[in-house]
Amino acid sequence: MKQINKIFNRSGKSVITTIAATVLLFASQSCTDYLDVVPDDIATIDKAFTLRSQAEKYLFTCYSYLPKDGDVNHNLGMLSGDEMVTKTDHPYNVDNDAIQVALGNQTTSDPIQNVWDGSRLGGGPNNNSYRLFNGIRQCNVFLERIRNTANVPDIESVPGTRDRWIGEAEFLKAYYHYYLLRMYGPIPIIDTNLAIDAPDSEINVKRESIDECVKYIVAQLDDAALKLPASIANPITEQGRITKTIALGIKAKVLLMAASPLFNGNSDMSSLKDKQGKALFNPTYDQNKWKLAADAALEAIKAAELNGASLYTFTAPPYPISATTMTQLSIRQAVCEKWNPEIIWGNPNSQTADLQYLCLAPLSGGTVQSATDALKILSVPVKIAEMFYTKNGVPIKEDNSLDFTDLKALRKAVAVGDEKFNIRAVKTTARINFDREPRFYADLGFDSGIWYKYDSPSTTDVNTWYLEGLFGKAAGSQDALRNNVTGYFVKKLVDWKSSIVGSRSYNAYPWPEMRLADLYLMYAEASNESAGPSATVYDYLDRIRSRAGLDGVVNSWANFSSNPNKPSTIEGLRAIIHQERTIELAFEGQRYWDLLRWKQASSELNKPITAWNITGADIASYYQFTTLFQQKFVSPRDYFWPIPQNAMSQNPNLVQNIGW
Repeated sequence: MKQINKIFNRSGKSVITTIAATVLLFASQSCTDYLDVVPDDIATIDKAFTLRSQAEKYLFTCYSYLPKDGDVNHNLGMLSGDEMVTKTDHPYNVDNDAIQVALGNQTTSDPIQNVWDGSRLGGGPNNNSYRLFNGIRQCNVFLERIRNTANVPDIESVPGTRDRWIGEAEFLKAYYHYYLLRMYGPIPIIDTNLAIDAPDSEINVKRESIDECVKYIVAQLDDAALKLPASIANPITEQGRITKTIALGIKAKVLLMAASPLFNGNSDMSSLKDKQGKALFNPTYDQNKWKLAADAALEAIKAAELNGASLYTFTAPPYPISATTMTQLSIRQAVCEKWNPEIIWGNPNSQTADLQYLCLAPLSGGTVQSATDALKILSVPVKIAEMFYTKNGVPIKEDNSLDFTDLKALRKAVAVGDEKFNIRAVKTTARINFDREPRFYADLGFDSGIWYKYDSPSTTDVNTWYLEGLFGKAAGSQDALRNNVTGYFVKKLVDWKSSIVGSRSYNAYPWPEMRLADLYLMYAEASNESAGPSATVYDYLDRIRSRAGLDGVVNSWANFSSNPNKPSTIEGLRAIIHQERTIELAFEGQRYWDLLRWKQASSELNKPITAWNITGADIASYYQFTTLFQQKFVSPRDYFWPIPQNAMSQNPNLVQNIGW
């Protein structure tokens, strides 16, 4: 259609209006049992809506535009920030586009990870961009046809199906608008598709203001929630389809974003106006937006818990293991356990075997494991390792009973207490790796750190797998391509049932787009910003901390922090909540977007990425800090993606983001 061409089509060709075009679009993006199904052998859209079975396939084309966030090449938040890094020169099996974003090498002529029109002139091996406006168009086609009760006459063989499908398409359309809004700021709202012969005055769409975009997206989500089921009745055939709770959760996420400093009274964007002079950002801060976000998060939490959602805890191990390891498995498997009760929204269109392949390291302590079965290249900067709390549940720079002055000071692990389940006994490692909270040991692999999995050579968590990271050792970085470049490995995203003993066997899980823990943290943040610290805010934070084996916020700071009153002020509790989000949601692609909406990216993403000296073959040389590269973030330019120059040239009503 012409209006799609004007918005984003780089080639200048009109978009084909047949279902066959949809088949071609998604041949390379779909990978699940049912959400990737697209109509075949159908000549026209009209025929697609004559039978329930064909119409449902068209609905699944709308689903198939969902970004594959369980793939590091597609999850824009994983490598664009400072949470994970790889080699910057086309690392093995990873498209380095996002690393180029982190280095400040974004362009308007050929934007990296281009979602506006979904193509790249020099695109990487995984073509990690999405044509989301095309996805919106498909949703509009589906909604137009399915709302016509003369179409799909056999749809009511299951009563309520038409309304449910309408709700699913409304959600997907709203989600694609939200995804674009988060990246580009103000966007055109494509509520209906224009006729192919529509005049240019209609085709040349304009960007709407932030407030108008948020209002539209929230209204769509509200409408969808009214039509969607509270839960999935048939998990075998429908797991992953949208529910009311998912719609309410995304609504809360949209409103939290809208209340945050980047979108709420951001004077840096006051000069962004359309061609008619209309301001696209409201420069006036609105405190009530936090209240709206808090109310939405609480509504989503209540809906989730009413349908059985709860924070995941690991139970019934096949072998006797310690309470320490049980806590770590509760943390890891909250992400990796398929369809566990904490998963609000799992995306079966995005499986994670490849992601685990990029995280897992060859381990020591038993049968020799092949380096080709565990690439270990997703690497965690030292700055992120520092952000995890001490075992007392407070930041390392605040703990009044533990000294972390010299992070690289060497210390030998002992075979007593919890320490033997965290670090291999009698091995020497750096001070930073001792006396840390359970999430540190659950999430991170490091030299001499324990990495327990079900295939433990001892079956238990004693004398089990551990990591040897020095140069020349099993997980060392001597390979030219399969390198962990920082000395910290991503353990959190590897299912404990995955194994590379004998042969590679990664236990893939659907990517968790949203967990209950995220909803708890959203509610705590919005409530604190709206009304200040309260017992309710503490309660939701403490639920997460309790699962992580930590005492509550107030007690931890009162007993172990050099700033004991920090949780009692809005500013202090804000800093705590921000750090809790960084820790609890680590490596899930959330931190990058959080730094943007908090307007902290200009400080955090201009710091050097530091690492251990991975070429060190002995303890003394390995445990020295080195700088991998200097990140570059230009403010306010880099807070939003550039609109491709080709789209700007085609549509004279579009205005470019500031700085591009």
